[in-house]
Amino acid sequence: MTQAQDKTMLVDVAVIVLTYNEERNIAQALDSVIGWARQVFIVDSLSTDRTLAIAGGYSCEIIQHVFEDYAKQRNFSLTALPIEAEWVFFLDADEWLPRELKDEIATVIAARPRENGFYVKWRFIWMGRWIRRGYYPTWILRLARHGKVRCEDRAVNEHLILEGSAGHLRRDFIHQDRKGITEWIAKHNAYASREARELLRRHEAGHAEIPARLFGSQAERKRWIRRQLWERLPPLVRPFLYFGFRYVLRGGFLDGRAGFIYHFLHGLWFPLLIDVKYLEALAERRASQQDRKA
Repeated sequence: MTQAQDKTMLVDVAVIVLTYNEERNIAQALDSVIGWARQVFIVDSLSTDRTLAIAGGYSCEIIQHVFEDYAKQRNFSLTALPIEAEWVFFLDADEWLPRELKDEIATVIAARPRENGFYVKWRFIWMGRWIRRGYYPTWILRLARHGKVRCEDRAVNEHLILEGSAGHLRRDFIHQDRKGITEWIAKHNAYASREARELLRRHEAGHAEIPARLFGSQAERKRWIRRQLWERLPPLVRPFLYFGFRYVLRGGFLDGRAGFIYHFLHGLWFPLLIDVKYLEALAERRASQQDRKA
């Protein structure tokens, strides 16, 4: 049987994986989609570890592209890759697709749905435990018809913008980062810098973003809460309120020690770090403006 004939038997999805130094995670991601998806692309941001060597052992196409931010990297992938499949699925390198979800996607696509995209529930594994309370379910638009989706112009915490209607799948996909806490903290330190810059640039014109709607999708509702509530709360105070909401009101404490560590780091330390960096950048901007006026 030829390779072209083999591809016709695969699910009509192009899986796109963005990578940078993901040698601990990439095999997990690829093992879950190779032999299932019609196409698998690695878009690598010039990794310096064994990511490409490991990926090279799989039947996938590897493209290297200099990283500017996540939105630009995703939009580059959507426009520059030789995508032949009707559908695309963005899979982070520290995520994987379980069999139940792959079967559901195959069934949905085969039914030729009217929707142009589908939200999928994101299941987060931390220290070997599913962080179910305080955070789950988080719905993320990951499966979309090629040519009907693009990424909003945001450097971090970016969402896909869909043309047309979206549905919801029943099964979860899994986030399971194998890098460890030191790299998690380093990554979120970088994320905090990008989030702080986003706070400064939010009122600038010409940036495509998902709408902020109270009665829209979960992502649109979260964006509305950020715009109408979060950003109106005092910096340095709002992280403590958010931690209390997640850990106490939404039952994060029920996930034991792993739940406490995760909600403390992600629900308190991380947003507090964003606020500190934002206030620092705001002070620098004001000082620069005063210097120009002097």
